[in-house]
Amino acid sequence: MEKDCGAWINLLSHKVKARLDAAFLNLGITGVQSRVIYYILKHCEEGPVFQRDIENAFGLSRSTATGILQLLEKNGIIIRESVASDARLKSLVPTQRAFELNAQVSACLRETDRLLTRGLSDGQILLFREMAEQMLRNLDDWDGKACCCTNGSLPDVPLQQFKEEKMQKEVYHQ
Repeated sequence: MEKDCGAWINLLSHKVKARLDAAFLNLGITGVQSRVIYYILKHCEEGPVFQRDIENAFGLSRSTATGILQLLEKNGIIIRESVASDARLKSLVPTQRAFELNAQVSACLRETDRLLTRGLSDGQILLFREMAEQMLRNLDDWDGKACCCTNGSLPDVPLQQFKEEKMQKEVYHQ
């Protein structure tokens, strides 16, 4: 049976995750954590970075983002600082340890991207990115109501609640 787009995306995702997890094992971080560290370091120069920024950038539920950030904080990679204008908000501040990891994280992410795109032209890479963006928009627009595989109906659990419960289970695998 030929793989559909979703199966290919899933396969690529698992292989990239496994490669990054193995690459960062000796640093005591996971592939997902490496991407979050990279994001925080890149964006903290522009202004404060908040948990909601991580949730939006990576499509994570609040509980999943919380779990990742708690581990980064526990491992001394970030600290959360209260914001003067709103005590409820905590900005994510990279520590010296994050800056020390930066070169290795950046190099590994670049190498992973190089391996993924080896043998592809610039045009093919651009086309892939455009297609992936469109697929993401398609999924964002999908309300989950019209699904032929479930005879047009979904479980009684609302789609957003289903996603959050699923992500919450995944937090332990970060």
